[in-house]
Amino acid sequence: MADAGMPVNQLQRREQIRREVLDSGYVKIEQLAAEHGVSGMTIHRDLDVLEQQGWLRKVRGGATSTPTAVLETSLRARMTDAAEAKASIAAHALQHVSPGQVVALDDSTSALAVANRLTSLGPLTVVTNFLPVISLLGGEPGLQVIGLGGDYRPDYDAFLGLHAADMALTMRSDVLFMSTTAVVEGHCLHRSQETIQVKRALMRTTAKRVLLLDHSKFERRAVHELAPLTDFDVVIVDADTPEATIEDLRLADVPVEVAEG
Repeated sequence: MADAGMPVNQLQRREQIRREVLDSGYVKIEQLAAEHGVSGMTIHRDLDVLEQQGWLRKVRGGATSTPTAVLETSLRARMTDAAEAKASIAAHALQHVSPGQVVALDDSTSALAVANRLTSLGPLTVVTNFLPVISLLGGEPGLQVIGLGGDYRPDYDAFLGLHAADMALTMRSDVLFMSTTAVVEGHCLHRSQETIQVKRALMRTTAKRVLLLDHSKFERRAVHELAPLTDFDVVIVDADTPEATIEDLRLADVPVEVAEG
């Protein structure tokens, strides 16, 4: 039960519940209510919110973690997932960067793979809400890094939410590199609404939108719609993307490029 001398607010409680579900794979409502010193109805509401965000799935008497949530919670897991495909896509993406440009990067590990290759292309200005990109490029010769502030989310290692989105709207970039959780029926889907806020703001303020899609994105599903693929100027996929998928994209007038190397 929660310590009466140290009250836990709603957001903190939900974060603790989220982590417990991810760590154990399953939690009981009555157990959570006892641990946090709240009613079962309060826990039900917490689980409803976390389920809507895609972190878990409510079941009778409790909740279980979702495969997508487990995959994306760990930055290390995200970086190793389809790492070769992301590297290939990032190398191909560099042809869309020219010295002197303002380059925007979202909080995806696909964009981080691009960031790893930007140090030799300066001078550049890099705009991002992703802390690993700020840490990687900050102080590099020829690169100016502008970090988008906001609510820091350790599960994404990024600054998200309304404040980050508002700051993004004050920026103007020449090219944006971003990714998404899943692609279903020609639309980008994402698990987090907070992330979508910032991504949409970056999309609104760039001259060129480049979407980075390794083949695994076509095998997943997510809750929230981000944008149709046709909203992007370039969609880069890796060579392991099925030919039928690439053909479907082209038939739908999606401006797709295949990273071969």
